[in-house]
Amino acid sequence: MIEFIVNWAIYVLSKLGYFGVFSLMAIESACIPIPSEAILPFGGFLASSANPANKLNLILVILIGTLGGTFGSVCMYYIGAKGGRPLVEKYAEKLRLSKSHLEMSDNYFNKYGEKIAFFSRLLPIIRTFISLPAGISKMDVKKFTFYTFVGSLIWSVLLGYAGYVMGENWTKIRQWLHIADYFVVAAVLGLIVYWYVRRKKKKAVTE
Repeated sequence: MIEFIVNWAIYVLSKLGYFGVFSLMAIESACIPIPSEAILPFGGFLASSANPANKLNLILVILIGTLGGTFGSVCMYYIGAKGGRPLVEKYAEKLRLSKSHLEMSDNYFNKYGEKIAFFSRLLPIIRTFISLPAGISKMDVKKFTFYTFVGSLIWSVLLGYAGYVMGENWTKIRQWLHIADYFVVAAVLGLIVYWYVRRKKKKAVTE
């Protein structure tokens, strides 16, 4: 399934050029897992191509990719801000979420929202889904947009330039970052387990 999505993304990018870069990065940042690890390096590869029919400008690939990622993120932020909170509260019990959990999430985004918005853009998987909880917690939208843009710009520079330098070997970038995905998933699972054990201990003490 992932290979199909990647191949489809490459096809769209090769046909639509800059519009494809913007659209795919916007979709990738809107909770739809189209890997930017394929979009941006392939855009960088097209920028290095000697074929004038497909050739793109690296700086434009980076800027348009950044704008697309920011646009998709802000869209999901507003979806979370406008309709996400009532939906989460409605199904909180089924999701095993208490009022204190929602308040804790709000506090985290109020205290560390800038860091979360910035660093999440540099992490595979997490970057795709972070905008929705930021909106649900109603983090300051101006700060969210600014730090999302800066983080997305760094991500676009790194992947776009890597694809440009590696040329036809750009696919290796995705392979390396695919390995990084496992580390990110392991870290998230570790945090969930830590949170669950800590919660159990606190509950045992209060009882």
